Amino acid sequence: MNIHVKGVVALAVSLLALQFMRPAITDKPATAEIQVPQDVREVLDRSCYSCHSDQRRLSWFDQIVPAYWIVRYDVLRARARLDFSTLGAQPVATQRAALFEAINMVRLGTMPLPQFTAVHPDAKVSSEDLKTLETYLAPWSSAPQAAEVSIHAGAAAKVSFTSVEPEFNGLPIDPDFENWKPISTTDRGDNNSLRLILANDIAFKATQTGNISPWPNGSRLAKIAWQQELGPDGLIHPGKFIQVELMVKAASDYKTTAGWGWGRWRGLDLKPYGRDSAFVKECTGCHMPVRGDDDVYTLPITTAQPPGVELVNHRAAALPSDLPLQPLGWNAITMYVDPRDHETAMLVGNDVAIKAVHLMTGGSKSPVYPDGAVLALVTWAQRDDPHWFGGRIPDMPLSVEFVEIGSASTYKCLAGTGLTAQGTTRQEAERRMSFIVSLAPAQLP
Repeated sequence: MNIHVKGVVALAVSLLALQFMRPAITDKPATAEIQVPQDVREVLDRSCYSCHSDQRRLSWFDQIVPAYWIVRYDVLRARARLDFSTLGAQPVATQRAALFEAINMVRLGTMPLPQFTAVHPDAKVSSEDLKTLETYLAPWSSAPQAAEVSIHAGAAAKVSFTSVEPEFNGLPIDPDFENWKPISTTDRGDNNSLRLILANDIAFKATQTGNISPWPNGSRLAKIAWQQELGPDGLIHPGKFIQVELMVKAASDYKTTAGWGWGRWRGLDLKPYGRDSAFVKECTGCHMPVRGDDDVYTLPITTAQPPGVELVNHRAAALPSDLPLQPLGWNAITMYVDPRDHETAMLVGNDVAIKAVHLMTGGSKSPVYPDGAVLALVTWAQRDDPHWFGGRIPDMPLSVEFVEIGSASTYKCLAGTGLTAQGTTRQEAERRMSFIVSLAPAQLP
């Protein structure tokens, strides 16, 4: 027997021996399967259950080691992330959130795994399948609750940030996040929330230059979420504070979590979200589809136009360059959505106005703005968020309204094509000034 034949025989014997090294993949009936219409179940069964259920479904070629080891690793990891066999035991909101995330994974090409569909073509999600899932979820079909008394009963007692526990991965809350600059807003129809995305100075400067691929070290992003509340004015306002999420860029410190430190604090007492440090897997897993955008879903509002794929929301920053004041560099006070016209607006203020917001006392619904305060209400048309099915973000600006507080407060409105100055009657100017000044700041810890 020559050396080549011996080599082939040895390899065959080795492969045969490896077939007995087969750790189990649990196979058991569903205990609380998610309840969905039959057409939705067929899509999930065909494209998701092979990995995301307790049913062991392997093709003959998946049974061969070493392919079996790879399949087993992927299946166990998938089940830990999302298991349709047990998802039905979770609250309805949690079930819907899981489906929305799954749809966005599909839309952005992350799931099913490309290497899986390469050898299991039947698992591919067609455009018709995706439409079936999206139609079932119908993110804009439910309206937010109307406020019983008012959007805010008064300013809440401020939390002591020194008493806030760090997340379970060690990331502390940044007590300065409320003073960061706004870079976008999101109207989330999938869970009836409004979100404001803020950036610290390093991150904000990076958005202005388009230097966000990757984001520079030291960048800090905060995403603040509120429940939507329908006001008596027919507008959707930020209601009860839900949470703040932080992303802190430090590539050398967070090599195992995509270069970012992750944290989430819920409720006005800012309780850490995680049960242990493993919560970070939920963060990195959710952000996996935007890994090519340095794991950031947000399209910052900026005039910068970095090359390549859509990284920023350039259209929403299309304010005239000759404005005497540039409100997109100011701090945010609140936001709202007009569901009738699919418009979104953000109220920002200069330093004097923001100081008045910080000085609000218990029982106050809106600040008393002193002379020198300037408010700007920027209103945009909405468009679907290309990164998140169920979300809407600002599109082209429709108007910018300025209110300058003084002995004789003034109002100025820019609107229409090119955002040109609009003539307004005294009565209309007073009505709009009263509306803008009375907007309650969004509730913060």
